[in-house]
Amino acid sequence: MRLAQLSRLRLIVVTVGALALGAGVYAYAASNTVPSTTAGAGSGTISGYTVSNVAYGLNATTPTNLDQVTFTIAPTTATTVKAQLASAGTWYSCTNTAGSVTCNTTSPQATVAAATQLTVVATQ
Repeated sequence: MRLAQLSRLRLIVVTVGALALGAGVYAYAASNTVPSTTAGAGSGTISGYTVSNVAYGLNATTPTNLDQVTFTIAPTTATTVKAQLASAGTWYSCTNTAGSVTCNTTSPQATVAAATQLTVVATQ
């Protein structure tokens, strides 16, 4: 064989190898499956809640500790309610029973001295 024929043969072998590699990569990528999903956009009115009758429950043994915060919320249909007693403080989960909300503040333990403001967030 001549040098030109060997070069051409080498080019053909390299080209076939590259095509085979490309086909293998394509076949691997083409085997992915993605489940159907939905997406959408919309808008609705956001109205606030009214919090009233706030009371703080002191710990019976250490009265400088706050064991709970209770309040009334309207509308009474809030399903998730959280309270915070200081800016950048712990968010406590609360229980809403027909508009009567109780937030246990013992984990971590809230204190009277650190309770500088009450922030409540709620959603339905």
